[in-house]
Amino acid sequence: MTIAIIGGTGPQGQGLALRFARAGIPVALGSRDGVRGAEIAAELNQRLAGAGAQIVGVNNDAAVAKADEIVILAVPFSAHNVTLEAIKAGLKGKILVDIVVPLSANDPKLVSMPPEGSATEAAQALLGPEIPVIGALHNVSATTLNTLDWDINCDVLVCGDDLTARMKVMELCNKLGVTSYNAGPAQSARCIEAITPILIRINISKAVPFSHAGIKIWAPSH
Repeated sequence: MTIAIIGGTGPQGQGLALRFARAGIPVALGSRDGVRGAEIAAELNQRLAGAGAQIVGVNNDAAVAKADEIVILAVPFSAHNVTLEAIKAGLKGKILVDIVVPLSANDPKLVSMPPEGSATEAAQALLGPEIPVIGALHNVSATTLNTLDWDINCDVLVCGDDLTARMKVMELCNKLGVTSYNAGPAQSARCIEAITPILIRINISKAVPFSHAGIKIWAPSH
């Protein structure tokens, strides 16, 4: 099963491509510039040194076409809607996984939610009900994803209005060696996306002795 990552040349996209390919899942890395996509894919394959599946770099439309079922959107929020408009036709019959967080343009420690309430809901409104949109992977550090010697140190909250699609995305996320949780309908993304700037604030604080922290759902000990 090939997945596509749109915005795959950015830090989050590259990290996810590495992790999924290492888990044995072929990746089509999408970029506005197909040549740039191919260059980044070659660099990532070199880092994997033949371990896992292949990453191919192409333009966004070609990446969507290569995806069997799941397309991950990993662009900055400023490019969120325009990118979706551009690839919408190719998404028919597929699931869009929206990992975008609407960080404030002036302060990444804050969110600036769109009128729909979250990036996930904005994507669903733009694409229409026939293309299921699932929010996931919002709170995973790009540095952690790109540092293959590190385990992914967080759980993944997955939300969206289509339960079947939600479960498929949870299954995909679990292949990264994480635990994913069913966080309910798309409206839950308002809370999940808003966690990211809080993590950014904590991770850059001089008052804590760590960085690149994530969130975990802890079961009670009793």
